[in-house]
Amino acid sequence: MLTLASKLKRDDGLKGSRASAAASDSTRRVSVRDRLLVKEVAELEANLPCTCKVHFPDPNKLHYFQLTVTPDEGYYQGGKFQFETEVPDAYNMVPPKVKCLTRIWHPNITETGEICLSLLREHSIDGTGWAPTRTLKDVVWGLNSLFTEDFRSKVEDYIRRYAR
Repeated sequence: MLTLASKLKRDDGLKGSRASAAASDSTRRVSVRDRLLVKEVAELEANLPCTCKVHFPDPNKLHYFQLTVTPDEGYYQGGKFQFETEVPDAYNMVPPKVKCLTRIWHPNITETGEICLSLLREHSIDGTGWAPTRTLKDVVWGLNSLFTEDFRSKVEDYIRRYAR
């Protein structure tokens, strides 16, 4: 019976020295998250809204980046809002962790920077929470939408209906 352990031993024997086998093991052990992030970051940079900029403090760590949103319309026009995004090891089964670094009054952002956005929730009541089919592009566009004119009209509708 062929097992994974025996196949790896046989492959290591074919490669020759232990040093080359150790080097090949380290290159083979790339996490699923890191493989996904390479593709998603390329897609994200190609489809970034004009009001957003992404910055990677360490280009070798795609799982941590900063996002700057500079709205060009609405109440927050002219503002500059910084977000910190960390992608956990269990990504894409769990959502990235996002925190607002800029102190702001916003109905969806707490004083400590936590963000209320359904797609950032692992389980949401409305069924629009995180799903493995979502990507970093969805997260960035969702954060950007918190500052658009359409969002403003939704808040005003909510206030008209429920603040009686």
